[in-house]
Formats: sequence, structure tokens, C-alpha cells
Amino acid sequence: MASPVVSRMVRRVLRSSIRSCNSGAPVTQPRPGDPSQSAAEELSRRRQFLREHPVPFSAFLTDSFGRQHSYLRISLTEKCNLRCQYCMPEEGVPLTPKVDLLTTEEILMLARLFVKEGVDKIRLTGGEPLIRPDVVDIVAQLHRLEGLRTIGVTTNGINLARLLPQLQKAGLNAINISLDTLVPAKFEFIVRRKGFHKVMEGIHKAIELGYSPVKVNCVVMRGLNEDELLDFVALTEGLPLDVRFIEYMPFDGNKWNFKKMVSYKEMLDTLRQRWPELEKLPEEESSTAKSFKIPGFRGHVSFITSMSEHFCGSCNRLRITADGNLKVCLFGNAEVSLRDHLRAGASEEELLSIIGAAVGRKKRQHAELFLMLQDSPPAIPSISSKDSLGVQGLRHRVSFSNQVATLWAGCRVPQTLPLAQHWPGSGSLQRHYCSHPDSDSNPKCLSPVSRAPASRSGPLPTSDQLTHVDTEGRAAMVDVGGKPNTERVAVASAVVLLGPVAFKLVQENQLKKGDALVVAQLAGIQAAKVTSQLIPLCHHVALSHVQLQLELDSTRHAVVIQASCRAQGPTGVEMEALTSAAVAALTLYDMCKAVSRDIVLEEIKLISKTGGQRGDFHRT
Repeated sequence: MASPVVSRMVRRVLRSSIRSCNSGAPVTQPRPGDPSQSAAEELSRRRQFLREHPVPFSAFLTDSFGRQHSYLRISLTEKCNLRCQYCMPEEGVPLTPKVDLLTTEEILMLARLFVKEGVDKIRLTGGEPLIRPDVVDIVAQLHRLEGLRTIGVTTNGINLARLLPQLQKAGLNAINISLDTLVPAKFEFIVRRKGFHKVMEGIHKAIELGYSPVKVNCVVMRGLNEDELLDFVALTEGLPLDVRFIEYMPFDGNKWNFKKMVSYKEMLDTLRQRWPELEKLPEEESSTAKSFKIPGFRGHVSFITSMSEHFCGSCNRLRITADGNLKVCLFGNAEVSLRDHLRAGASEEELLSIIGAAVGRKKRQHAELFLMLQDSPPAIPSISSKDSLGVQGLRHRVSFSNQVATLWAGCRVPQTLPLAQHWPGSGSLQRHYCSHPDSDSNPKCLSPVSRAPASRSGPLPTSDQLTHVDTEGRAAMVDVGGKPNTERVAVASAVVLLGPVAFKLVQENQLKKGDALVVAQLAGIQAAKVTSQLIPLCHHVALSHVQLQLELDSTRHAVVIQASCRAQGPTGVEMEALTSAAVAALTLYDMCKAVSRDIVLEEIKLISKTGGQRGDFHRT
């Protein structure tokens, strides 16, 4: 019992000589006639002194395994303006009554106490912290705390562009922006709200104001966005981004399924196939991220391996919830109410004892989670054909990373960014995710398909017998075990003649059933993934990419569909492409049949295929 007492006495002496207003740093009185030193310069000088003369770390914030907790995350609110599928149920969550939430004064009081004990980094979280009305004032008050080196925020980015100039002036010096997809349609699907272009504007604003790196958090979920890994990494070529891929983790209300998790090693393998020169960066002490960089790229990528390779041994984080509970582990259920003790009039020493006891009970690792993982089946490396989300492969027609590189070449960020014109799918064209590059200037919403004549790259050998029939005339599946693995690409098309009435309703998105183009796009992508379940003798193919384009042709009152599939393997993907186009066409029929029965599906055909042993095919 003597050790904590001695520790407190030592801290009091050190605090009075170093951390108090009279910090102990050399003081030079201004001479008569000299301008007084500004408050900002004085604060900078004191912080420099504290860096050079650190105090012994607090015993209260050191656990029984020797981990020193210098990083505090404070939730400013339970509210959020999005409803991300992996985070919160669509109907939201019951909110704590306002009277039970921490007041601004209580937040600052606790922050001051933790900083005195050695916390040098505070991150503001939520809910969504930027919807709290006094968030700028809270940042400014935190900035005045001596010894606090970093003030960060984790945000969904919706309000970031509007508030960031004020936040930066107040002292915010670190930003994490959550973004799980680069496809506007998929963004709406994941978060159940609009706002893709606002998040992009926030990223643009952060770079413009000089934040480097701007951290972009991406939760990777199998069957939803793991097909976008390469697109995210490509952004780091010309932009000072730290794209952080986060393993899907369990939270209440997200209906977590182990099969949705894509492991760090699986993601890294995907990246190395595209960029073999990927380099591992040195890990910072207490870092949760494993960071990598592609030589020549401005930014880098990181992996948060909470599930597959935990970082509990170096954890230095504590959390205070919006209602004032202290959590020593994100995955643990144990909480201690600091709010109740504050409002009961607890002294600073009593609060420190409560905090110290909670930290002392912290476990070596979040054991309950790993027991759950041991009882779970291994992750399936291929795309799940029964994926409940069903939007794998939904992409923009023009490469997102190429557009960004064009916009921000050399990172000469424009002062204003006309997002409605430049970000894929934003503004007035948000419904039409695969429009032609020049469609912004086209008054017809989407340009008709350009039908340049195609040609075969060589004669296509034919077989004198059906490959799916054995010597006795019975149906049989082709054995592809001896075929080489090559990249297989196939493109198929279909046309749906809607008629003028249905076409106008689709064009203006006025159908009672909803957005026919988006539903057909999702249906076509899902169909490509389950082709082997629909066509009996088809092999299951692990598709690496599915792209579906739907374009309006006003001259024929038609929707022109083009489906593209890609995979690495011993068998082709023309059936996947044809199934995708056909099901998208059938879905359009279903969406529009109440308006007109005079709808015709035609021209379902293979356009091209490459990578097979019999040579490439391009329809003339």
C-alpha cells in the first residue's frame, strides 16, 4: 500500500513544479518596450519543455501487465446521422436521456485529470462527434491542456468540410474519416443514407488544409466491399492518405457473422498480387496498425488486425462513453461510471483511485472474443454465394482512382471542387452509376451505347461434340482439373425495350417499386455470383470482379445492359456474364410490368471472352 502513496506524493511534487501554470521552464521577462509574447508562443514553449522533461508515468494509468495508457478516446454523443449496417440497426438504438450524458464541463474535467496523469493523446468519437453543437469549443478547451500533444477526431465525414477550418484553428491535428466504399450506390446501401459526395468533400478539405496523412478507415466485409481493396490502395499513389483496412468486428446490433470477415493476411495477399513491391513500414510503439507502402506512392496503407492478430499486448487505450462510463477494453463488458462519482462530489484523488482500480483489472487480452472465434468456422476465401448483402462487385464505370489522380495530379488541390461534376455518381447523375464520361453534358441522362464493330482476334476452334455430354449421351460436368489457371474475362449484353411510358418513368425514377436501374444492377451482380447454382453443369467460379452497366437509349426507349466478369482460374466466365445480363433484364421487366406488358427482352449475347485455351473471341 505504500507504493501508491509514495507515487502520489512524487506526482504532486513533480506536478507542482512542471505541470502547473508555472511550469518550471526558463522564463524571460519582456524588457520595456518589447512586445509581449503571444499566448500561442507561450503554449508552444511550455509544451516543448514538457517534451524535454517528462514526468514519471502515472501508476493509476499503468495496468498489472505494465501497459501505460496514454491514449484516451472520449465519446461526445451517442447520436449518429448514418445507420451503417455493421454498426447499428436500421431503426437506431435507444438513446440515453440527455440528463445522464456528460456535460461539456464534465468532459473537460475528466480530460484534464487524465492529461495530468500522462495522457498525451485524446481522440473524440461518437456516435458522430461532429454533430455535437459545441465540438469546436471542446477542441479549443482541450488544446489548452499542457502535456496534450494530439487531439484527433474519428468522423463519418458528413459534416467535416463545413467544420474543419474551425476545428483546425481550435487545435485539431489528427483526422480519421470512415469510408467503406468508393461506389455511391454501395455507400447508400451500407449507411442507409445519402452523403457520399459530402464525405469526399471532407477528404478533399482535409488535404487542402494540410493534414498529412489523412486517415481513411475502411471496414472490409466479404461479399460487400473486398473487391474494392485495389481501388482504395490506388488512391495513395498521388494523395497523402493512410488507407486503413479494418477487419470486420462484432458489435451489438450488427448481426456479426464470422464468414463476413476478411483477414489481414488475405487482404495483404490480394495487394501483393497487384503490387509485389509492397514494403512493410516500421511499427510505432503501441500502434494498432500494420503499415505498408508502395515505393513511389505518396500515401500508404495499414491493416487493423483486431480479429486475426490482436494487439492487446501493447494496448495503451482507454475509453470514456458519452454517459461517462470508463471502458478499459473495447471488447470488454466491464464499465465504471465516472459520471456518478463526479456528480457525487468525488475528489480528484478519489477519482484517480477509481480509475486506477479499473485499469488494474484490465485483462491481458479480450479473451471472450477469442473464445468465440475458436468456436467459429474458418473464413471462406472465395465470394460467398449466399451473401445477404449481395452487392459484391458494384463499381463505377470510370476508375475512381484515375479520376482522383486527374483531379489532384501532383496534389495541386483546387480551391473549390465541383463534386457534382467530378465525383462518380454524384449530383444529378447519382442514379446512373455507369454513365459515359461525357454524360454530364448530355441532357438525356445517359448516352446511348456506342456500337463500334468488333472483331475476332483469331479463328475460334470448334468441337465436333458437345463437351457436357459423355460417350453414352448422358449429361456430364467437364473436368477442368488439368487446365492452366489464366485470367478469364467475358462480356455479355442484353437489351430491354420498355416502350415510351415505362422508359420515361425509369428515366425520371418515378416507378412505385423504386429505382429500377439500381435494383437491376444489384440483381445482375448477385446473379453472376450464383451462376453455378442456376446452371447445373457450370463450375463454381470465384469471381474477382463483376461490373454491370445500364444505359438509357432514348431513341429505342430501351435500357442497354452490359455485364463484365473476371476471374483467375481454369474455366471461362462467359456463363456468369450472360447470366448477369439476363437476370438484370428480367429484373427490369419485373420492375416495370405493372406499367406495361409490352416489354421485350432481346439481344442477350456474348460480346467477348478472353483467356481460354481455344483463343479469344470478339463478336463482329
